[in-house]
Amino acid sequence: MSLSMYKVSAPVFVRGLKVMANLLRKAEAFAEESGKVPETLLSARLVDDMLPLTAQVQRASDTSKLSIERLSGVAAPKFPDNEASFAQLQERIANTIAYIESVGEEHFANSETREVALSFGSFKPTFTGESYLLTFALPNFYFHVVTLHDILRNQGVKIGKIDFLGPYEA
Repeated sequence: MSLSMYKVSAPVFVRGLKVMANLLRKAEAFAEESGKVPETLLSARLVDDMLPLTAQVQRASDTSKLSIERLSGVAAPKFPDNEASFAQLQERIANTIAYIESVGEEHFANSETREVALSFGSFKPTFTGESYLLTFALPNFYFHVVTLHDILRNQGVKIGKIDFLGPYEA
């Protein structure tokens, strides 16, 4: 059986979002155990010109849900990017997962050849659905997942590679 666009997008995004949710649970527990102010973790960044931790979650959420929308044609929910607590970030992740899981595989028919045009200021590339997913959407999504992981490690949260990789399914 060949891989479908659905199989290399929706379940992959859901898995990554669940990894992020687990990382955030560990960060919240770390804050409670160490007495670190949660807002310090939530606003942390690796360097000054980088987006903070909260924005990493928001961008991963946006990348995954908008990728599903662009590939399936099923409108994604809009979120205002105003999360300021671990609970709010967890809710955003849960809502993103719920949307992705609500989009059936049938909506991805012929999505590999669907034209995907982006417009971010002067950045206006056009892709096939397959090229968009494999060369833009998934790398962008994982950039934010790994950046969340790295920010938390930098802040002293005891996580490692296995926390980034998450559970394996046989």
